[in-house]
Amino acid sequence: MRTTELVEGFRHSASYVNAHRGKTFVVMLGGEALAQNKIRSIINDIALLHSLGIKIVLVHGARPQIDEALMQHNLKPEYYNGVRITDEDSLKVIKQVVGGLQLDITARLSMSLSNTPMQGTQINVVSGNFVIAQPLGVDNGVDYCLSGKVRRIDVQGLKRQLDSHGIVLLGPVAASVTGESFNLTAEEVATQIAVKLRADKMIGFSDKEGILDSDGEVIAELMPTDAQRILSELTDEDDWCIGSRAFLQASIDACRNGVSRCHFVSYLNDGALLQELFSRDGIGTQIVIESAERLRRATIADIGGILDLIRPLEQSGVLVRRSREQLEMEIEQFMLIERDSLVIGCAALYPFEEDNAGEFACLVVHPEYRDADRGSVLLKNIINQAKVRGYSRLFALTTRSIHWFLEHGFQIVEVDALPNKKKQLYNYQRKSKILALDLQQD
Repeated sequence: MRTTELVEGFRHSASYVNAHRGKTFVVMLGGEALAQNKIRSIINDIALLHSLGIKIVLVHGARPQIDEALMQHNLKPEYYNGVRITDEDSLKVIKQVVGGLQLDITARLSMSLSNTPMQGTQINVVSGNFVIAQPLGVDNGVDYCLSGKVRRIDVQGLKRQLDSHGIVLLGPVAASVTGESFNLTAEEVATQIAVKLRADKMIGFSDKEGILDSDGEVIAELMPTDAQRILSELTDEDDWCIGSRAFLQASIDACRNGVSRCHFVSYLNDGALLQELFSRDGIGTQIVIESAERLRRATIADIGGILDLIRPLEQSGVLVRRSREQLEMEIEQFMLIERDSLVIGCAALYPFEEDNAGEFACLVVHPEYRDADRGSVLLKNIINQAKVRGYSRLFALTTRSIHWFLEHGFQIVEVDALPNKKKQLYNYQRKSKILALDLQQD
């Protein structure tokens, strides 16, 4: 059983490995995540992503570590509007904390001991002045002193390091053009880098599995507007740490500025990063510019995905077998549902112009995605296409899904009701039921 699960896991993840290879991810490890025992596994998983050809900028925070160190130096942490006020004494402590964390992460990424997940790896970890800072200044009479914000990002410098197969590691302290150091928020650093690099993903960690609905269930996907509404409704009584709130706002800002997807996963759930990136439904919450799932017309590039989807049903006899060559000739007739660059559903409309009719054929939805009634979505699209073409009826042949078609308004008819060309091709041995839908009834 375990062997089967392992093999199936590899097979299911293969398409994601291919989809992610060569892409740029900005990963943000907040100070809360770094304080956890599972941080070793998370860094090992980040190293695994790198070994799979993913370009990684790793940005770390240090908020709780800095607060603790300041208290040990009898310096009280001060905030205004959620932003730390950093005086000279505080900055000295902050630089020590951030520098120490950066060295610890670098050391962890440099491990290559036998019998460890990092065995045989050799990762070049690069840090530097890729972020130029400037002071925040004064707000409502409050001087932020040496707290700063991002002024600019050395995009070309970052790309050179990523193209040279290094992991870029950056913290929340950056220099200015005047040679001063400023304390920034890791969330802003990660967001600005993701936007300027046009990163494919920004990923952050929280003590929660993701963003939860009123029933405590993880919301798999949110648009920025919905995420902003949820954030605005949070109160002081809600169990959300500063880092989680800050990363959620950062994700919203990143999406609104062109980063297509931001992922929100738990640092308490071992392997959450890998499950989120290499499984069909993920495990956390995505903030997305547009839905990860879309309906579109198939192209020649989709042949492989469609074949992977329909082959199991062809082998079991549910569908009539189509050769690759036949599918290539008919590809313009297909509509498909795509999720994360994977084909999870398809259907075709074959024209019979001389009979003013169309055939609804090759309806397939991946077994893991049948609960959301995507078959109905495909049928509705095909019906609309048929109406636009002026067809008077739509027919379908099936051996297994008779009741589904009846529930969608089709009626069982005899072979004689088929268009002449289709009637000549009817396979009496399969004994497929023929169903028809009157498109002029409404």
